[in-house]
Amino acid sequence: MIKHIFRLVLLACTLMTGISQAQAEPRILVMGDSLLAMHKLTGRSVSSSVERELGVRVTDMSVAGARFLYRLPITGALGLNITKQYRQGDWDWAVLNGGGNDLWLGCGCMRCGGKLDRLISRDGRRGAIPGFVSRLRQSGAQVIYVGYLRTPGITSPVEHCTDEGAEMDRRVALLAGLDRGVHFLPLADMVPHGDRSYHGIDLIHPSFKASRMIGQRIADVIAGNDPGTVSRNRLLTE
Repeated sequence: MIKHIFRLVLLACTLMTGISQAQAEPRILVMGDSLLAMHKLTGRSVSSSVERELGVRVTDMSVAGARFLYRLPITGALGLNITKQYRQGDWDWAVLNGGGNDLWLGCGCMRCGGKLDRLISRDGRRGAIPGFVSRLRQSGAQVIYVGYLRTPGITSPVEHCTDEGAEMDRRVALLAGLDRGVHFLPLADMVPHGDRSYHGIDLIHPSFKASRMIGQRIADVIAGNDPGTVSRNRLLTE
């Protein structure tokens, strides 16, 4: 009963100050490839998990197969170029991933040093990824860069990309270390050795379970850096 009264008082105070729920909630934009785009049609994607965890709306522009180094203009504008997924807005948070398709599809994860450098330099300061992150930061948004799932103990079609993935993680972590408003969220520790339940049948894309857990980790980062706003929205949506 007391909890119910507290919620009503909080809601009344919010209305009296003229701040609507839509204005108070953090504005979140999601961009990237199939790691984030999987399960959109079933409402069980990573962004759906973030919405459930935080009680806020999320704008998800991620597209399966998207890359950073993508030159075709029409399909790039439709989202296959990750930088073209951006939509103008007063975003508080930009959740981002990408680069895996550039390495796997672009050079087969073999002799990819040059392409990796084009994505992000060894010191994390230059390349397509730092350039886009800088653009997002200049808009005022904090950025969460999400790493890729691993398949420890399992032979997968992208197993030979492990070293490149680890190096990209290292470089993105350096990028995040340069700016307190950039947060690197690695997923290298998520999948237990030999556990297939975190991937789909293809052993590349995340399962429902993995998408839910990735969303929970993203929500934890947002809540840890914006606890007041997130707590308010959780109360108003319960």
